[in-house]
Amino acid sequence: MMDQLLSNFPLWTSLITIILAQSLKVPWNYFSTKRWDWNWLVNSGGMPSGHTSAVTSLATSIGLTSGWHSPSFAIATILGIIVMYDATGVRRHAGMHAQVLNQLMDDFTKLMIELRHLKDAPERTRIQLKEILGHQPIEVVTGAFLGISVALINYWIWFY
Repeated sequence: MMDQLLSNFPLWTSLITIILAQSLKVPWNYFSTKRWDWNWLVNSGGMPSGHTSAVTSLATSIGLTSGWHSPSFAIATILGIIVMYDATGVRRHAGMHAQVLNQLMDDFTKLMIELRHLKDAPERTRIQLKEILGHQPIEVVTGAFLGISVALINYWIWFY
């Protein structure tokens, strides 16, 4: 049983890291907004990057157990680079677009009310697009540091 657990060290370490990263988002958000929002346990975006934490933890764990020159480490590293690029690029910009679209819809609704084309419209007549999708670079760097740290600590605990 222990051999099976240790053979999946990269998997278990990455799962632990994801849980830790997502859990850290709750108090971080509280210190930023002064209100508890437990949705951060499952939300994307925010500090630290859970995606980055997971892939850096995975790559580090594979490097520690399979070797830094192994094909598995190379695959995990390239996957990590793509995930981090996506988090700070495509997903971040998609979130910015969502902010603009939400504002446009709010302004259009207000205009229609003022022109009397809409009667007493509720504050929100539609579902808001999710605006926090990606990450700022500092959130990705923090996620990478967390992922590498958790992998190193877990390796030290499990194998020494």
